Amino acid sequence: MTASVDAMRQLFGPFKGDRANLLAFPEIYPGQKAPVLHREESELTYSLMTWGFPGPQAAKGRPVTNVRNLTSPFWRSALNNPERRCLVPVTRFCEWSQAPDPATGRKVKHWFGTGEAKGGEDPLFAFAGIWRPGGEENYMAFLTCAPNRIVGEVHPKAMPVMLAPRDHDRWLEGGFEDVEALAQPYPDTDMIQIS
Repeated sequence: MTASVDAMRQLFGPFKGDRANLLAFPEIYPGQKAPVLHREESELTYSLMTWGFPGPQAAKGRPVTNVRNLTSPFWRSALNNPERRCLVPVTRFCEWSQAPDPATGRKVKHWFGTGEAKGGEDPLFAFAGIWRPGGEENYMAFLTCAPNRIVGEVHPKAMPVMLAPRDHDRWLEGGFEDVEALAQPYPDTDMIQIS
């Protein structure tokens, strides 16, 4: 996530929080801090949270980074509570190739976004996320759904749930029926494969 404060304000409107933390995050991996926007006392608030909920005992405590099953008891309390929903600002995301590159023997990163970079900045968008407090730090994960055609050519299992700007408030304030309605693949026509 490499968007400027101005780009964040343009897409999400005013928000509070420590803008000193608004650093460029060219790549973010599970277990690392990621920027999120969530409601705090009805105000949109920027903060950094660790990507990945501490896992259940069945997962041997490994962090769970993606919300796939909306009816799972593990996610239910966060999904049913608008106060535990968040927007995860993103400028591009990566999916790994299913098979290794024959020349290198390694899987290849494929980057996706919502358009061509303008003025050196990739367009900003948001994933549908949830978060939970955890003592000294907060944790976040984002929803996934079936892939659209563009992402499915690289990663046929899933893609992040991407929210159109008109759906940001619905995600942050709506009921569980809104969660289900928004957990859909982003339109192919509004996405590109960057590399």
